[in-house]
Amino acid sequence: MAVDDQTVREIAELAHLKIDEGKLSETKEEFNKILAWVEQLNEVNTENIEPLSSVHETALICRPDEVTDGNLKEAVLQNAPATEFGYFTVPKVVE
Repeated sequence: MAVDDQTVREIAELAHLKIDEGKLSETKEEFNKILAWVEQLNEVNTENIEPLSSVHETALICRPDEVTDGNLKEAVLQNAPATEFGYFTVPKVVE
């Protein structure tokens, strides 16, 4: 499978990448090299190989969720640079 210039433009748009027209052919070549490498992986024999979720055979330690601390609203708000009405005050980030 190979990609063309239009496919590179579509991928760039979907990934929110800005690719200059001068770099379009270079990017296309890079994409095609990646696809060729992925096609090489299809040649690997994985017949009797179990799928892995991790390379390490360790299990996570599960513990019950228990509240060990709480009701420290005033102590937590002391760390804030600014508060108002018992809440953190932050600058507006969306206009």
